[in-house]
Amino acid sequence: MTDPNRRPAARVPRRLLACVLAATLASPLAAWSAPPELNELEYFHKRGLDVLAFSNYYDGLFSDAKHAGVELIHHGVRTATNGDVRLSPTPEQWDPVALMVDRKVDPATSTVTTRLGYAAHGFEYDIRVSPAGEGVKVEVVFDQPLPAALEGQAGFNLEFLPSAYWGKSWMTEQGGGQLPLYPAGPTTRDAQGKPVRQPMARGRSLTLAPEDPQRRVTLRAREGELALFDGRNQAQNGWYVVRSLLPAGRTGTVLEWTLEGNTVPDWTRETVIGHSQVGYHPAQRKVAVLETDRNAAAPGRARLLRIGADGREQQAHAAQAAHWGPYLRYEYYTFDFSDVREPGLYVIEAAGQRSNAFRIAEDAYATAWHPTLDVFFPVQMDHMFVNEAYRVWHGRSHMDDARQVEPNKEHFDLFGQGPDLDSPFQPGEHIPGLDYGGWFDAGDFDIRTQTHYATVMSLVDTWEQFRPGRDETTIDQDRQHVELHRPDGVPDLLQQIEHGTLALIAQHRVFGHAIPGIVEPDLGQYTHLGDAASKTDGKVDDPDDPDSLNDDRLAFTTNTTALNYGSAAALAAASRALRGHNEALAEECLATAKKVWAFEHGREPNLFRVGNTTGGDPQDEELRAAAQLLLTTGDAAYAARIAELWPAIDERFGFNAAVVLPVLDRMDPAFQSRMRARAEAFKAERAQMVSENPYGVLITRGGWAGNGAVIGMATTNYRLHQAYPDLFDIEPTLQGLNYLYGTHPDSNISFVSAVGAKSKQVAYGMNRADFSFIAGGIVPGVLVLKPDFPENKEDWPFFWGQNEYVINLGASYIYLVHAAQDALSRK
Repeated sequence: MTDPNRRPAARVPRRLLACVLAATLASPLAAWSAPPELNELEYFHKRGLDVLAFSNYYDGLFSDAKHAGVELIHHGVRTATNGDVRLSPTPEQWDPVALMVDRKVDPATSTVTTRLGYAAHGFEYDIRVSPAGEGVKVEVVFDQPLPAALEGQAGFNLEFLPSAYWGKSWMTEQGGGQLPLYPAGPTTRDAQGKPVRQPMARGRSLTLAPEDPQRRVTLRAREGELALFDGRNQAQNGWYVVRSLLPAGRTGTVLEWTLEGNTVPDWTRETVIGHSQVGYHPAQRKVAVLETDRNAAAPGRARLLRIGADGREQQAHAAQAAHWGPYLRYEYYTFDFSDVREPGLYVIEAAGQRSNAFRIAEDAYATAWHPTLDVFFPVQMDHMFVNEAYRVWHGRSHMDDARQVEPNKEHFDLFGQGPDLDSPFQPGEHIPGLDYGGWFDAGDFDIRTQTHYATVMSLVDTWEQFRPGRDETTIDQDRQHVELHRPDGVPDLLQQIEHGTLALIAQHRVFGHAIPGIVEPDLGQYTHLGDAASKTDGKVDDPDDPDSLNDDRLAFTTNTTALNYGSAAALAAASRALRGHNEALAEECLATAKKVWAFEHGREPNLFRVGNTTGGDPQDEELRAAAQLLLTTGDAAYAARIAELWPAIDERFGFNAAVVLPVLDRMDPAFQSRMRARAEAFKAERAQMVSENPYGVLITRGGWAGNGAVIGMATTNYRLHQAYPDLFDIEPTLQGLNYLYGTHPDSNISFVSAVGAKSKQVAYGMNRADFSFIAGGIVPGVLVLKPDFPENKEDWPFFWGQNEYVINLGASYIYLVHAAQDALSRK
């Protein structure tokens, strides 16, 4: 119907119309609908969407780490990964992956071409990625037809993060559905009765999360079909997988997908106010770090508000956030409120955000280590029944330890046996005397010797320097029973030192030397989650009994020089701590450490190495043994050997300084002078190491995130501050601690579970499948994916490189908190 009141439309001149059209094409809306562009960092970028094409690949340590191939960063969240040719619909962690042969970037055509191959099948292929539509085109290109053995198996997979999509919808041209929160099939059986994963959806096009503009992704196949699988039906750490089978008998472009991610016009990532979730001591430097999107306006004025008991707010400090500069993909500003020293409860307001509340108080750090000693360490105790009120964390585990591994055995978890057993036991034979002591190394259940001796030494350092008498736990070694929150009259730290020492000394009692460790025999056990006591049957396997389960763990027994020295260092240290608590064990530890020292100095070094389980650098490990034996015995022969090891100290000063400084007063003046000069040089080296980021710590770039390096450098600085207070201030130590507590990239969460107002509650522990945590555990932290993406997932626990608890990090953290509190009490 025509509106009688409507005026005739004005005629628009052609020139004006052309100008309007040009302006429209140049508008943000046009940019939003354009494809991403290949940038100087060699990935495809537009506001709200990044597509990485093999910027990252499998690091070789633990195979599939879910950060490889074609990947999608969507509105600041990495939501898809592992875009590559795989040999099953829902591959598990140790299933075959292709090896990268070559990667070429052609700026002229905006194309990234990656050459990959499965050597076992003599099969190579290219994956080409280039801009298309509102996303990218992904092509798989064959020089030769698919090998017959891979027909019906090889397909192109792209995996989507379940926590980013569960509860959201999927749609194809055939219909739609909802992505399940918990895996629920579909699964069928093949002719042999084996499970076969079935797709939830099929179609030539597939849209995920059509209702969510920040997660909506559309995939289209030029030919064939897309199939959507739930990888969690096969393994809890599986993802949603979109897959197309690759055709047989063809060459050239055999697969072509278009991948488009919706982008919200003018999307800007919210500013993160990096601050300590635990709080600050009045005397320390207090600087919040604001992480901002590069498209965002400067944060402007920041305010510190003091909160009264009645909820009223009073401005304690305000200032313009100071521009620090770019780091990785973000822009950074700082807000310094060091002048505020009045104790109280505070929040920070900046860039439209408000932080969690934190304290300024002289005892800010005083109890921050309690959950680690009270909960994390007891829960990790192997060969013990561990109870907490109404909850059993685990039963008495691995009472059937252990079986002798065969020669030249390679294990999937980086253990390996040398050509000699170095053991009185035959392959498969039960080894008595290994069924006590020790901790679960990490989120899994192995006993890793190198981690154990590092942990024992850190705990001894804390005991000797700070003497914490805290007693919250009953630990009964005779009954192999632990009760949390029930004091037994003995300092818990001392009992944990004893527990770790028992595992180390057991190896020397049984074999006469340290061993790499004890680990699960197969992947079925290795991937076990939950109660460790149910992982084995608790009965010693009988190799002559065909019905035996052969579920006992394997002992890897190679007699390496590095492990011997590292173990001797911990035993010498433990011998001091255990005096007056377990005198017989203390005597045995010292005698064993001396025996190991004499043995290693009487033979050619055994330098067998495999994975990360056969000890550190042999000279570094010898240095630790010499230092601990010197502290324990005062024998000048150990001081002489430390002096001879100067090249190792000099070359790896940041790593070895903390080992030598405790014995500095027992060294001669020439050595002391050399140490001071090297420390002065290290001060400049450290400044250079931390200069690239605004956090004042070293942020590493490996496949395992860098909280260990952060704690290590902070601890070394404390030792240097003690030795050379005129050269080293305490602030770098406090910066390391505050980094753990929330002043770090990506988020402001505390990386110590249950410590701080907002802490890590989804982590990689034995209970990771429950999306839960273990109080006091410390996770590896922010992983920097190449080239510029910092990440720590709080909604997905299965990234071990970001979220896996390890015992040595817990022990070094306990020391660091005590060191910080001690130094601040002297200010």
